[in-house]
Amino acid sequence: MQIDGHTRLVGIIAAPVAHVRTPQLFNASVARQGLNAACVPFHVEPAQLPAFLAGVAGAQNFDGLVVTIPHKEAVVAACGALTETARLVGSVNAMRFDRAQGHWLGGNFDGDGFVAGLRERGHRLAGKRVLQLGAGGAGKSMAYAIAREQPAELVIHNRSAAKAAELAASLQAILPALTIRAGDGDPAGFDVVVNATALGLRDTDALPLPAARLGAGTLVCEAVVRDGDTPLLKAAREQGCAVHHGQWMLYGQIVEIARFLGVGLEAAFVERILGPAA
Repeated sequence: MQIDGHTRLVGIIAAPVAHVRTPQLFNASVARQGLNAACVPFHVEPAQLPAFLAGVAGAQNFDGLVVTIPHKEAVVAACGALTETARLVGSVNAMRFDRAQGHWLGGNFDGDGFVAGLRERGHRLAGKRVLQLGAGGAGKSMAYAIAREQPAELVIHNRSAAKAAELAASLQAILPALTIRAGDGDPAGFDVVVNATALGLRDTDALPLPAARLGAGTLVCEAVVRDGDTPLLKAAREQGCAVHHGQWMLYGQIVEIARFLGVGLEAAFVERILGPAA
């Protein structure tokens, strides 16, 4: 990779930022594809966020930002416009400065990245019974993206039942022809099970569902990104289930965000860098 006066820049903001994987993945992928672009990490503390956004908006070769913890909700107020998903879930994980309008446009691609990762592996959600575990920030975006794929039924389970019911009701209002409801988290009878919680980052984490209730052949999907199987995916394999790793959601997000920011990054180049998710 060679950075010159024509290089298009993308940033990622977080606090802290040392743990993020996006710059490595993005930069290796664009270099392999032959694109003149680069992703730069920025450690931005919450108190400095307004000043940072105001300053970086003035760089004409700056195409936008990837946004992660703790800024996903805070940047909403800085955006003059939001995509439909970002408006629905109340959080932003990518933003670009619209110079014609003079404001930031914010988008949320957690859900789009998840669905793109499924498609990349040949999985379809249309006509399937889907159980999603988790109704937090990423979970809201994922549930909306899943619902847009026209499943036969989408059931949302969350530790706080009221939060699951609220999300289901908001999606049902937008997509009234679908069957969307809150549920108890029993995976029996579902074609697809999606873990949108943080459970699985550590081997000592509890399972987000009773694994013994998983049916053989069910597709069990993770949003958690880590090397190898999470405890849930390991248990799912033991039940005869197909599994789908969280890396595919990460790959999908990178491609979807790059498209939003105007960088034509192809999925095949993203996968080749880190290798396929197991």
